[in-house]
Amino acid sequence: MPSEHNRLLDMPGHLVRRLQQISVALFMEQARDFDITPVQYAALVAIEKRPGLDQTALCNIIAFDRSTIGDVVGRLERKKLIRRMSGAVDRRTKALYLTSVGRRLLRQIEPVVQSAQSLILAPLRASERNAFMQMLRHLVHLNNGHSRAPQRLKETRSNRAARERAPRRRGPRRWRRQTVRREGR
Repeated sequence: MPSEHNRLLDMPGHLVRRLQQISVALFMEQARDFDITPVQYAALVAIEKRPGLDQTALCNIIAFDRSTIGDVVGRLERKKLIRRMSGAVDRRTKALYLTSVGRRLLRQIEPVVQSAQSLILAPLRASERNAFMQMLRHLVHLNNGHSRAPQRLKETRSNRAARERAPRRRGPRRWRRQTVRREGR
């Protein structure tokens, strides 16, 4: 049905999902010799920038779902790219550190990652690339709170503890917002 196909092409959500698929495909094609995914790469970069962070902080930085970060960290550890060590304050918390193998991989993969990023934007003119990136950053920033895994770059330990003590929210966000507005909160 051509009309249904055209309808999808007018939906930003569909187009963003398609662009994400294309982005992952380009990354995997360019980085195939490194056996690493875009999420694993993001985790390595975050761990490099903040050695000793825990998995919750890692989720906040790379905006990744807490329920699946353990699999990502486990794969990186099995590949000997990171190591987990008991936290200094809380022995139950595992602090994440790059290994020398992980640091070397990041140095070697950087040109490949940059190539993949360039390929994503290559069909656009230079002025369009800048405008697209500005709008993309703006949209992601404005919609961050709607994500199942919002990015939280500056979460402190006390903020994290307060968030973890807070009761879990249930139900769709839209319903909660309407209820809160009706109750005057």
